[in-house]
Amino acid sequence: MIYLDSGATSFHKPPAVYRAVENAMRTCASPGRGGYGAAMEASRQVYRCREEAGALFHCKVEQVALTMNCTHGLNIAIHSLFRPGSRVVISGFEHNAVTRPLHALDARITVAGRRLFDWEDTLEDFRKALELHPDGAVFTHVSNVFGYILPVEEMAALCRERGVPFIIDAAQSAGTLPIDFEALGADFIAMPGHKGLLGPQGTGLLLCRGLPQPLLYGGTGSASREQTMPPMLPDRLEAGTMNVPGYAGLAEGIRYVRRTGEENIFRREHRELERCAAGLKKLGMDVYTGDHQAATVSFRAGEDCEEAAQRLADQGIAVRAGLHCAPYAHESAGTLETGTVRVSFGHDAGEAQTQAFLKAASKLTPFPK
Repeated sequence: MIYLDSGATSFHKPPAVYRAVENAMRTCASPGRGGYGAAMEASRQVYRCREEAGALFHCKVEQVALTMNCTHGLNIAIHSLFRPGSRVVISGFEHNAVTRPLHALDARITVAGRRLFDWEDTLEDFRKALELHPDGAVFTHVSNVFGYILPVEEMAALCRERGVPFIIDAAQSAGTLPIDFEALGADFIAMPGHKGLLGPQGTGLLLCRGLPQPLLYGGTGSASREQTMPPMLPDRLEAGTMNVPGYAGLAEGIRYVRRTGEENIFRREHRELERCAAGLKKLGMDVYTGDHQAATVSFRAGEDCEEAAQRLADQGIAVRAGLHCAPYAHESAGTLETGTVRVSFGHDAGEAQTQAFLKAASKLTPFPK
């Protein structure tokens, strides 16, 4: 199988990740639940994951809350900053992990920036939206559908200048683009463990500033007399038994990213993105590509996108088709009615993958002009 769906989850992990998961399952109990060896080893593994994340994202160890996934972290962040009816600015490329929690709060949403790969449009619209004095902002770093890298440093600066709290969704950027929690000044940055950080599924990170509101209530192994959640991070957000094997694997995934270098991973992925986009254009597909693009490209063939993806799957090519849980992004790009086929490269991107994909894609019907 040629795997080109890293936007959903990384599939081929560094070997150390698999070893760490198995070793933790064999040697670890639950952290904070005892002073015996297996419990202490679990605590060490979990703390090591926080240390690796803190080093990569320039934050304190206690600011790293371990979550089930990026969606979990975004829900914590959104429910911490906003109340029913809050006025919230978002970009035109948000995932349902952002928009559904906001709609559940009946938030008054302003969408800022609808043009793909256009930083000027994004920043101008975002600047105007902040003049309405919103209660906060939430914006993605990279569109999961089109790979559009938003100007998050500039957007963060605009929020800081106006005293607007904000959340960054780093689902598609963590592990491939630099993220400096301290410099950005975000209230929260949420990310999955299983995508660019190369950890197992069922893991995620939420970088926290201040004191967030928990979504889950229960045992933490600390402050057990109290019937409220502990006031300190990260205990406040980590009720219940933790996914110790998952976080042991995630620590190794982050170590791989740090050792390899985000810039080197991005360069490898982006080289194949450009090769893939150029090849799709030659095949007559409708390709969504431009400046400020990460390792994801969407396209339309002259047939239903789901059927096109299935034809590719029949040839051993794994891609994703449809709306990708991001109707706002498709509405912005004008593809809400058709969806797209998405190709997303990972840390192991190489020319052989791209050529195999393009050979399979050559059998699809070109997009009508």
